[in-house]
Amino acid sequence: MILIDRERIASMIPHSGSMCLLDGVLSWNATSVRCLSRRYRDGDNPMRRADGELGMACGIEIAAQAMAVHGQLIAGNGERPSRGYLASVRDVMFGSRRLDAASGDLVIDAERLMGDAHGATYRFVLASEGIDLLSGRATVLLQVTE
Repeated sequence: MILIDRERIASMIPHSGSMCLLDGVLSWNATSVRCLSRRYRDGDNPMRRADGELGMACGIEIAAQAMAVHGQLIAGNGERPSRGYLASVRDVMFGSRRLDAASGDLVIDAERLMGDAHGATYRFVLASEGIDLLSGRATVLLQVTE
């Protein structure tokens, strides 16, 4: 069941139009979020290469968008989100070469391991039909305006 739809997600993160790669939030709490993506299959996905393929590393952007949604949800202030910058990605494991080879919906799990007003580190997993396709850890730095 989708708790938060794509339209609301697009208002919560800096990505809009075809670059908003999430279709819904399935669940969330203070430390984690579970999202859904079907848009990775779209032919007009802006991350596709010239040959039409969508490489597995593109899943990192999808996971980063889930992290951004989680950051907005736990902030709970309704303000436009701070811009985040992916500072590092570690322990990345690829279960396949191509993301677009998955046949089912993507389920994205992101767990916040630590964080403050300046950034956060998350563990993430992208899976389809119960099979892990991509996993790793990412650190996001937030643009702080003072």
